[in-house]
Amino acid sequence: MASLSDSKLTMPRNRFRKIWYYLARYIDFILLTGILLLMIVGLVILYSATSGDIGKVSKQTAHMFIALTVMWLVANVPLQQIMRLALPLYLLGFTLLVGVALFGEINNGARRWLDIGITRIQPSEIMKIAIPLMMAWYFDKHEITLRLRDFLGATVILLLPVALILRQPDLGTALLISASGFYVLFLAGLSWHVIGGLCIAAIGSVPILWSFLHGYQRQRILTMLDPSQDALGAGYHTIQSSIAIGSGGISGKGWQNGTQTQLDFLPEQSTDFIFAVFSEEFGLIGNSLLLLLYLFVIGRCVVITASAPTQFTRLIAGSITLTFCTYIFVNMGMVSGILPVVGVPLPLISYGGTALVTMLLGFGILMSIQKHPKLVKT
Repeated sequence: MASLSDSKLTMPRNRFRKIWYYLARYIDFILLTGILLLMIVGLVILYSATSGDIGKVSKQTAHMFIALTVMWLVANVPLQQIMRLALPLYLLGFTLLVGVALFGEINNGARRWLDIGITRIQPSEIMKIAIPLMMAWYFDKHEITLRLRDFLGATVILLLPVALILRQPDLGTALLISASGFYVLFLAGLSWHVIGGLCIAAIGSVPILWSFLHGYQRQRILTMLDPSQDALGAGYHTIQSSIAIGSGGISGKGWQNGTQTQLDFLPEQSTDFIFAVFSEEFGLIGNSLLLLLYLFVIGRCVVITASAPTQFTRLIAGSITLTFCTYIFVNMGMVSGILPVVGVPLPLISYGGTALVTMLLGFGILMSIQKHPKLVKT
């Protein structure tokens, strides 16, 4: 009798182990741990930033489950399949950007959204992944005979959609996508002489580029240099976020005790400026721990990039890692007043679904690189 009961208990356990193995076999648990910890911090801060709005916290929790599901699905896709998707995804994203230029909805003077009947989409979000994938695929195809003309070809692949995004206008997204594409160019072996020449050309073209900027874009740059010149207008965001960060001090005012947040002085406190909420409530110590969490995730991404077996995987993993770093730096720099306000969310912390899904899609690719090494040619 004992042996029969033991066998009955063993069967569900074995079935559970098989299901768990199937669900978890392609998940990198070191990277997942860092991601989950950051998302939990995001929920805690979101609750405070929204004055205890359970509805918004629940909605963000749903966004997280969707994003984690996307990450799991992508992690289970072999790299050959991801490579095959690079060109179709890029062409789809580019076509949708053309659709936005022709038929997109205008909101607050910007044409960034496309109504496809069942929902509205922002094609520029697709390009955040599609462009690095396409450029990595392109360099992988030309790896043996890589020349300067190949770098020029990759630059065209980058600049065509960026030009359409600038036309919307969406300068912040265009700059971030340009950065992700530049990282691929750099990791593919772009000469330092060329990089230096491009930097000199960029500095020299500042007066020309300034004339092409929209009025509100120029105002953001001028406000960054001196927020007090329009303290109740364009400089309001920067001034209030700087006050919130400074008032946090060493240890912060405590959870839900931030005056700038709870008295609604801080704008966009659940999205772009959520770092100011965190800083006011947890201070320098909290900021240091948050940076350590980010460094933990970045460190794991770097390890995956360093062990990537092919040109394609090295380029896409490196671009995803560096782009993640860029998002963190730009958001924290924007909130603390050392960069213009460009509307970039704090990765894995800010409220919102689209950016979260895009970010975890990238992490899913990293997990696929880590867990499918034998399926990729070496």
